[in-house]
Amino acid sequence: MDKLFYERQLSAQGYARICGADEVGRGPLAGPVVCAAVIMPTDCVIEGVDDSKKLSAKKREALSEEILKKAVAYAICRVEPQKIDEINILEATKLCMKQAVESLSVAPDFAITDGNMKLDISMPQKSIIKGDGLSYSIGAASIIAKVYRDRLMEDYDKIYPEYGFAKNKGYGTAEHIRAIEQHGLCPIHRRSFTRKWQ
Repeated sequence: MDKLFYERQLSAQGYARICGADEVGRGPLAGPVVCAAVIMPTDCVIEGVDDSKKLSAKKREALSEEILKKAVAYAICRVEPQKIDEINILEATKLCMKQAVESLSVAPDFAITDGNMKLDISMPQKSIIKGDGLSYSIGAASIIAKVYRDRLMEDYDKIYPEYGFAKNKGYGTAEHIRAIEQHGLCPIHRRSFTRKWQ
């Protein structure tokens, strides 16, 4: 399928500033959920933009750099573990995505988002299941969000080296779970995701 199918369709309906938005980090036991929103120029398509999970770390890094250079506007927001515990991961993701869309320096006139969440935003929107692999704009947002969050978890690894965050990015790998059992929880663990170790 043409990755610009949705963008072209919306463009034909008169929308000029279409933003794609995606989240990264809904499932991990530790770290924030991160959302990115991006408005890409329609006349400049970056080859290789896809669902960030399908790309190697090296490819994501290179594409992220190019996306940030060429984007009309982009915003990256995060919601911390304490807030996730307070309002739950679904509400935290919706809040994070809303913040990213509303933080763009150029106001979009339409938002397309990954998944099936309706955001509390004032502009028209459309959510697309598996949108990060189907829409160029959502794919671009997924790449910059993933690169940002991975770097963040690598920084946390320096503060809490025993948990292997540089490698597992906060996800519940066997090694990560063993580290929790041995060392207990650290300040960036999501308490609502780690109840059995409290």
